[in-house]
Amino acid sequence: MAEFNGIRWAYDRYELIADGIVHGVGLVLALIGATVLIFYATVWSSYGALAAAWIYGVGLVLTLAISFSYNLWPVSRTKWFLRRFDHSAIFILIAATYTPFLQRGADDPLLLYMLVAIWLFAVVGIVLKCAFPGRYDRLAILLYLAMGWSGVLVAGPVSARIPSASMLLIVIGGVLYSLGVIFHVWEKLRFQNAIWHGFVVIAAAVHYSAVFTCFSLSASGF
Repeated sequence: MAEFNGIRWAYDRYELIADGIVHGVGLVLALIGATVLIFYATVWSSYGALAAAWIYGVGLVLTLAISFSYNLWPVSRTKWFLRRFDHSAIFILIAATYTPFLQRGADDPLLLYMLVAIWLFAVVGIVLKCAFPGRYDRLAILLYLAMGWSGVLVAGPVSARIPSASMLLIVIGGVLYSLGVIFHVWEKLRFQNAIWHGFVVIAAAVHYSAVFTCFSLSASGF
């Protein structure tokens, strides 16, 4: 078991290989998916929707790339440094995932305020992770979950502006993320990190499907 600044990493070679495979698959799919989404938005969508597609695509790829680097990096001061970016990137991914849906209702003050609020919470979370590394980890998990499920507050107006298929996929992805947290905190389970990241990749894929469905069906006048 390796430890640095009070943080322990207890993964053997096979666990790291499994985690690397999960991350590699997720990152490749994210790169392809983001490229397709941005191209589609460039052809069919408004400038606002295109900006939202860029924010979401960059947030998705950036989060998985940082996670890949952090989790595969040998235990060292650099890994400790990357840990801050990895945990901060989760806040970015949550806010970036909300952006394409809330952007659809930018003319509604409630949805506009929600979009601003979700990014402000992301900034608070990033400051928490960067200013107090290794501390308040459980509080950060609660913040992740609170941000992720805060969408129920605006589910009504959002559902009126996006396809029903997207709403269903959003909920399914949220449930998968939440279930994955069980394995994230179950540190004594072998391969728990790979399993947790497997849930992340699958949930991210479901949410990507929700975003793409939103763009494609909106273009055809759902």
